[in-house]
Amino acid sequence: MPDRSDKLTLNVNLQGFGQRPAAWQFSAGSPATLIEPEHWISAARAAERGLLDAVFFADQPALHNPNPRPGNPLEPISLASLITSATEHVGVIASASTTYNDPVELAERLLSADAISGGRLGWNVVTTYNKAVSANFGLPEAPGRQERYRRAGEFVDAVKAVWTAAAHDGRYTHHGEFFQLTGSTAVEPSAQGSPVIFQAGGSEQGRDLAARHAEGVFAVELTLPRAIENYADLKSRAAAAGRHGSVPRITPGLSLVIGSTVAEARARFDEFESRVPDDYALRSLGNVIAHDATTLPLDEPIPADVLDKPWDPDAHPTSTGYRLTFLDWIQERRHLTIREILRDFGGYGSRIIIGTPEQVADDMELWFRSLAADGFNLMIDQFPDGLVTFADEVVPLLQRKGIHKHEYEFATLRDGIGAGRERHLVR
Repeated sequence: MPDRSDKLTLNVNLQGFGQRPAAWQFSAGSPATLIEPEHWISAARAAERGLLDAVFFADQPALHNPNPRPGNPLEPISLASLITSATEHVGVIASASTTYNDPVELAERLLSADAISGGRLGWNVVTTYNKAVSANFGLPEAPGRQERYRRAGEFVDAVKAVWTAAAHDGRYTHHGEFFQLTGSTAVEPSAQGSPVIFQAGGSEQGRDLAARHAEGVFAVELTLPRAIENYADLKSRAAAAGRHGSVPRITPGLSLVIGSTVAEARARFDEFESRVPDDYALRSLGNVIAHDATTLPLDEPIPADVLDKPWDPDAHPTSTGYRLTFLDWIQERRHLTIREILRDFGGYGSRIIIGTPEQVADDMELWFRSLAADGFNLMIDQFPDGLVTFADEVVPLLQRKGIHKHEYEFATLRDGIGAGRERHLVR
């Protein structure tokens, strides 16, 4: 197994009350908890307690039914500034869409928040495939996948042009298919130059975008062999694009339900799942297999014609990378019933470990040393309890293994994840 001198890059996804859909039912908070500053600050401080690199949250610029799973109702960059003002070290990665924003306005807004934070901000570049969002911006329908990614690549180029201008004479120009820009910015560069760029797409277009621009990647990986293959592929693409060898940092999602024993962890998982509507997991599964899973018998395997049918990624909104990863994962479980699959599918978009702190630490070490991941984007079952458990019980094990830091050594997010000082200027 390869020897590594670097440390894990660890982020935590702040998913409302927690990653388990029913986490809100176990919260002592009020219905207004998700708009109360203390909820987010306490979670970020728990992350800092575990010496995590960053907290992360998605953007949800569309109305949705909060039952059974309420999400973050706050605008990400505003929330990022709240968190960095109340913490000392942990970074904050905010998602913002390249489809429904203006590149100059977003570049200045992100750079301003990064400067205020002391260089602890990251931008998760998303193209927003949710068709419900388009109506919020006066569009009759969402752009197709190909157009979204062409725009995204150019959008990031334009944003970086503004950031580069901020570090020099303030004047920028950009001329492309989607944007014709000439102007100047008065915003100053931050302590790390500009926000760290993260990206989450697993499609060919998403990988190319990450190879050119990302310093961190949120990956969806369910099996170790495929994760190793995809890790090598993305690193190779980045090298071909002239990127530094340490980037991008690849952090697959990892859902955690931790107990002092396996039985305790499984009981905790079962208790969370018992509060979720019967069809919730089935509908989530159906989004991936492009079939209404609620129509399938629970005690039979997924039919071969469902798994093997042709799939048009442009006609289906689900992440291409996740679907391909899931189909690879399911090949080893074709004999299992849907009911059995649903437990392992309980990560709702990420791999899940239901077990002890030792099992979690051993698994993370295996993936890290196997060159399947540079770290993980953690999905915690419930906040703040699950994150405190990780900080107090898993982190010391990772430190003893020599793969997690014992203190914050750097002031900025870019230096903290080992992405290099000026890599944001690479085109």
